[in-house]
Amino acid sequence: MSVTVASGTLSEVAADIHIVMIPPGSAPLTGDAAAADRATGGAIAKMRTNNLFAGRAAEVALLPVTGRAKAKRIVLFGLGETEKRTLDAFRTQMGNLSRRLRDAGGGSVAISIEGLDGLDPERAGEAIAEGFVLGLYRFDKHHTRSSDRPTHTVGDVTVVAGTTRRAAAVRRGVERGSIMAEMQNLARDLGNEPANLMTPTIMAARAQQLAAEVGLECTIIERAEAERLKMGSYLSVSNGSVQPPKFIVLNYRGAGPRGRTIALVGKGITFDTGGISLKPPADMDAMKGDMSGAAVVIGAIGAIARLKLPVNVMVVAPCTENMPSGSATKPGDVVYAMDGQSIEVINTDAEGRLVLADGIAYAKANGATTVIDVATLTGAVRVALGTFRFGIFCNNDRLMAEMERAGDLAGEKMWRLPLDDEYGELIKSPVADMKNTGGAPAGSITAAKFIQNFAGDTPWAHLDIAAIDMVGTESGLNPRGNTGRPLRTLVHFVAGRATK
Repeated sequence: MSVTVASGTLSEVAADIHIVMIPPGSAPLTGDAAAADRATGGAIAKMRTNNLFAGRAAEVALLPVTGRAKAKRIVLFGLGETEKRTLDAFRTQMGNLSRRLRDAGGGSVAISIEGLDGLDPERAGEAIAEGFVLGLYRFDKHHTRSSDRPTHTVGDVTVVAGTTRRAAAVRRGVERGSIMAEMQNLARDLGNEPANLMTPTIMAARAQQLAAEVGLECTIIERAEAERLKMGSYLSVSNGSVQPPKFIVLNYRGAGPRGRTIALVGKGITFDTGGISLKPPADMDAMKGDMSGAAVVIGAIGAIARLKLPVNVMVVAPCTENMPSGSATKPGDVVYAMDGQSIEVINTDAEGRLVLADGIAYAKANGATTVIDVATLTGAVRVALGTFRFGIFCNNDRLMAEMERAGDLAGEKMWRLPLDDEYGELIKSPVADMKNTGGAPAGSITAAKFIQNFAGDTPWAHLDIAAIDMVGTESGLNPRGNTGRPLRTLVHFVAGRATK
């Protein structure tokens, strides 16, 4: 499916479905809506007169075409009140609409944005592209029976924007939104694969494939090289697995050799049993998604490269399994990170922070001046925030403001949690520089305090996405399974740095 933009009127575009946006109220229909009314023999006007379609936000009605038109059906989409119209709500509505159209028979779609007052045309185009590309995503490649797959599909989507000038603005948004959504779907694909089909080796191969497609530098650090670099914290997690660890590094040099480098570090535990500190068996299958942080940052740098942003970005994705065996790290063991700090491993199921420690140390050693890490790190963040926001910890107020602005543009909600020094007391170890868990109280915060020890004074943000990486039901942009969030927040953040 492609999303394109056309100037002119909706009635000029051939498609299976024409979508017109209808505001509330009784004002006479004009423009594309009036043409659609003629194509349906006046049905739209009659529905409004008889209060069968009120134009409420996200209200939808499907009508057959009875007159001359370049469409088979007309779909009415309610705009709601202008003052209550938000970009985030509109994006969500487009995701829901995309599946409604698919389930109603699908086909090619042309959508008029006439009457979409209150929203910037460029951002509206971005939201439409994101809504359709993300909303129609399905991970069904392993279904062998056609009955398990949707009968219909939505074909190409054309956004009809009116004037040539308006169409140019909408086109910029559609192109940006399509790229971000396609890369978010890549991250979803990585996260949805079962762990036997998304090992560290396969993750590395997918990263190499992406690098070749979009023009990135790709380095895969194997175990021997990781040992030479003294990545003892990262390697301690891999000790129990027969799968070789792969420390993935991707570089995009959009600003040239003199530009500063933003590092995006993603936790890449391709399956997490908890190691010797074994998890309960219930729902352990979901731990195939414990590499969602790595998937998100890999997808993000793919989008950044495709958008050709004038910024230098380094992605670091330390990938490994966390398995129990005779060679696995034991509770009470002491390991050393790449930067020389020592860690007492109290709980081998607190492994994500161990791989992030060496990921951040590597990024700093290789020139990163800003570090953002993304990880499905703690169940405690779900207790604190539920499934609507991800937790964010940040040691720099300016960086925090940039992240919040990026999240607002992406429609991905976050909440800042504290990093008070007192929480650091909970991870002090009697036998090492720190221990890898402070116990149940403030579990997300003590995890962040652990990671902060490796970020140091470098501007740093830690995104704990353990509550938002998976959803169990379809809603808005998110079909069931891995969400690929908060990829678009990262891309908007990097794009914001590109304008400075």
